[in-house]
Amino acid sequence: VVNVKALGHFAPGADVDVASLAEAGLVRSATEPVKVLGSGDLGVALKLRVAAVSDSARKKIEAAGGSVEILAS
Repeated sequence: VVNVKALGHFAPGADVDVASLAEAGLVRSATEPVKVLGSGDLGVALKLRVAAVSDSARKKIEAAGGSVEILAS
């Protein structure tokens, strides 16, 4: 689980997936599914590819100009 506020350190326009989250130290494993929750704010547009995302997180990511792709488990 990752909160929206933790995604702010990625560069604008970055493609963010489980591997990049693990590399950044935000999740323990690059092989486990990740859910993004809506706590905090996001000021950069990201292309997010994860297993699940809360409605509030999706709204914040899209409001920042980003996009969300839900991966099949």
